[in-house]
Amino acid sequence: MEQGRELAPDRVGVGRLTEDARLGRSGLRLRNGLTFDAWMGVGRRLAEISNASAWWLGDWIVYGHRSYGQRYKIALEATSLDYQTLRNYAWVARRFEAGRRREGLSFQHHAEVAALPESEQDMWLSRAERHRWSRNELRRRMFALQASRRSGRVTCRLSVAAEREERWREAAAAADQSLSEWMIAAADAAADAALRSS
Repeated sequence: MEQGRELAPDRVGVGRLTEDARLGRSGLRLRNGLTFDAWMGVGRRLAEISNASAWWLGDWIVYGHRSYGQRYKIALEATSLDYQTLRNYAWVARRFEAGRRREGLSFQHHAEVAALPESEQDMWLSRAERHRWSRNELRRRMFALQASRRSGRVTCRLSVAAEREERWREAAAAADQSLSEWMIAAADAAADAALRSS
């Protein structure tokens, strides 16, 4: 933590982040004696800015490409930012118009699902929001589903009342089947009936 001269507010890349923190082009200056809560608040604000900046840069590149064609590459060179990273930001921004972006999830959550069809993107993002999955947890769950699909088998989980589960076990025993065999047969029969009537 550095004390000393005030950072000039009119310099590019310099400004006040919170009442306790000032941003400089090459660092962060924190007020001495911060409480833990104040320090955490600064960290949360920095994380928000970091996440938003990926969207901002992606939208900026999309606009430049749409408005200026190949000339936008000159601007990319002027930023001194990695070209491939910027292209990735733009690709994700194109895949999610502003109204579909989930504010409660990071840019990286969106990047994980960007290659999927829209309906699957929405499904995975909804799950990640609902269960508060990290980006790594989202990736892990997507990978597990893809691996099970490649193997030709998937695992389904059901949450049912204990009385219902006991009734199903009795029916499976009466049919001389395991519970999973009985459930698969019952689900297949129900699916066949539903598909015939549609």
